[in-house]
Amino acid sequence: MATLKASESHCTGAKQRNCKSNIVFKFTESKITGQTFSRGTQLPGGLLQERDKRAKWQGIPTLLQKLYKSSHPNSDLSHAHGLIKVLSSQLSMEAMSFVTEDRKSAQESTFPNTHTFDLFGGVHLLVELLMRPTLAMQKKNPKNAVATVNDDLVKDCLSVLYNCCICTEWVTKSLAARDDFVLFLFTLMTNKKTFLQTATLIEDILGVKKEMIHLESIPNLSGLVQSFDQQQLANFCRILSVTISEPDLGNDDKHTLLAKNAQQKRNSSPSRAEDNQVTLLNIPGFIERLCKLATRKVSEATGANFLQELEEWYTWLDNALVLDALMQMATEEAEQSSTESSDESSLVPSPLRHRLPPSMKIVHEIMYKVEVLYVLCVLLMGRQRNQVHKMLAEFRLIPGLNNLFDKLIWRKLTLSNHVVHGQNENCDCSPEISFKIQFLRLLQSFSDHHENKYLLLNSQELNELSAISMKANIPEVEALVNTDRSLVCDGKKGLLTRLLTVMKKEPPDSSFRFWQARAVESFLRGATSYADQMFLLKRGLLEHILFCIIDSGCTSRDVLQSYFDLLGELMKFNIDAFKRFNKYVNTPEKFQTFLTQINSSLVDSNMLVRCIVLSLDRFQSQTEDVKVVEVLSECCLLSYMARMENRMAFLFRLVNIINVQTLTQENVSCLNTSLVILMLARRKAKLPFYLHALREKEYAEKYPGCLLNNFRNLLRFWQCHYLNKDKDSTCLENSSCIPFSYWKETVSVLLGSDRTSLCAIASYIDEPFVDLDRDLLED
Repeated sequence: MATLKASESHCTGAKQRNCKSNIVFKFTESKITGQTFSRGTQLPGGLLQERDKRAKWQGIPTLLQKLYKSSHPNSDLSHAHGLIKVLSSQLSMEAMSFVTEDRKSAQESTFPNTHTFDLFGGVHLLVELLMRPTLAMQKKNPKNAVATVNDDLVKDCLSVLYNCCICTEWVTKSLAARDDFVLFLFTLMTNKKTFLQTATLIEDILGVKKEMIHLESIPNLSGLVQSFDQQQLANFCRILSVTISEPDLGNDDKHTLLAKNAQQKRNSSPSRAEDNQVTLLNIPGFIERLCKLATRKVSEATGANFLQELEEWYTWLDNALVLDALMQMATEEAEQSSTESSDESSLVPSPLRHRLPPSMKIVHEIMYKVEVLYVLCVLLMGRQRNQVHKMLAEFRLIPGLNNLFDKLIWRKLTLSNHVVHGQNENCDCSPEISFKIQFLRLLQSFSDHHENKYLLLNSQELNELSAISMKANIPEVEALVNTDRSLVCDGKKGLLTRLLTVMKKEPPDSSFRFWQARAVESFLRGATSYADQMFLLKRGLLEHILFCIIDSGCTSRDVLQSYFDLLGELMKFNIDAFKRFNKYVNTPEKFQTFLTQINSSLVDSNMLVRCIVLSLDRFQSQTEDVKVVEVLSECCLLSYMARMENRMAFLFRLVNIINVQTLTQENVSCLNTSLVILMLARRKAKLPFYLHALREKEYAEKYPGCLLNNFRNLLRFWQCHYLNKDKDSTCLENSSCIPFSYWKETVSVLLGSDRTSLCAIASYIDEPFVDLDRDLLED
């Protein structure tokens, strides 16, 4: 201390101030006191100002230095608030440029103000300032507690942090790493005045957080959610979507079934996302409120330029929270204007209000519904699916969506410059397009293998199904009999029929076709229902699908795959469907075009191939039926598949295009289709003939052992994969009408080790080529 005193004794007045602003003095003082530099703003002000001129820091370090001095625990924060407003105006300009310039990747060089603010400790200071009331409340002596920071200051702090997150990913990641801060933010959501800013910041932070947050760790989550009004709840769904969805594994090898099975063995317990889904379902009234949000009506937009406005706005208003903020600002402007002088000469046009289109309320509602439908869709696909289904039926979600279909979901107005969008759920689409796709995904999840699918119809349509069954002299499906008529759709058309109507009007390559076909196919999936098929056949669905495949010029592989799958479900075991097919495909040229489409990508079309093979097998056992015999003799498709060489060609290609290391949820169907061909051959005692033909094909292609060894490895994987998955095995049984026990038995026979057995693959592999790739499954 003597040294310090001595040095200070020579510094008096102005000289003392200059001495303390000297960098050498600062370093000397830090060595003596032990208080080293922890942030850039601790540097002398003169040095910061001098350097500011060269580095073009825009005075941000100096402002932060003042902010540190004016924001200590016992200070009046009004001055600090003024400094934050100045900083906010500088940073918001950079954030706005990022939002409006096609979402360019944030770089430090592109957003120097944001980088400078973070470099000199601005982010850390605002976090400390926000959390200070919480820290103060933890002190033993309540008298020392600092007064709660006022709402406006909190809003401005949150806005600055959000702007930093927009421009600099590092800031977002650093905030996400602080669990205490993330949980603290949820407590701010109880204040309606700061809700929007808080929700926007939380959404950004959770989007980059390495570990998914555990919803149960949020203090009083149930009370928090129940305190939200409907607008807040809709916005909260944006946050929830991050917490209940399984992390995207990307498009690499982690998507393979081999990798997924290995991961499931390592993590047998429910995932964090699954735990969070359970947490949400346990919140009283949560699902009911989401159903009300999803189905509430909104006034129709006036003016023919509505959709054009949407296209102009979606490029940067892709966040319902941002839109909320703009609407809130517009409302505040209106309130302020009403209290000011009515002298027209004193009124200045508001730039914000001038830019807001009159249809904003509709955009607003559409964005809300996108988020709500996404959450409901994820819950429908989770482990609590039956519980969610029961609640969605009880709260009349489907009838409510049916009432919105023509006026909001699928309006008559269409985009003049229709753009094809991919089926990726994260597609950067306009609000209108996102809404339609999310709606179709919800219908697909709702109908898929569930008896509640009949809620998509109205009472008259249910009666029509009953009449179809009666005319065909077959019993009604149990699920149809058990359907609660008070929960079905109202009006002249049910939701499924409305969907079919708009489906036929879509352009050939429209991405909506993919999702529409998936939604209709899910209605047919499961145990085959003749009445369901005839209901759709009577509405011209088969002819529409064939037109799209053969005559429309559609080139989208995704759309074609969805139509192949739908066609397979529509025609399976249905002799009337094959008769209609033959009537439409009435020339050799059309039939050849159809075959070309099938053969162009067997991964996409193999489910249809499976349908034809299964149907042919059943029809060949019904030769006492005159109608069946007639169609068998006339139908070009059945005649083509009846030829042994054509079935063998499909079998060879199906086995050859996949291997264990490349199996995914998308192409594993090729393995199951090849198994169906061999199971049916085994039933007719022709399995050895097929295996021998595969061996001959191997030798003809000059790679003996490769094809059959690959098939053996695939069947070994099949045993590992399906014998531990009840749902998958049930799907296989229902879709093929072949008992799963016969599937297992056939695989065991094919994998038999007895080389004398004519039904074992091993018998057809020469000794030198046995088990070429045996180690694949053991990796």
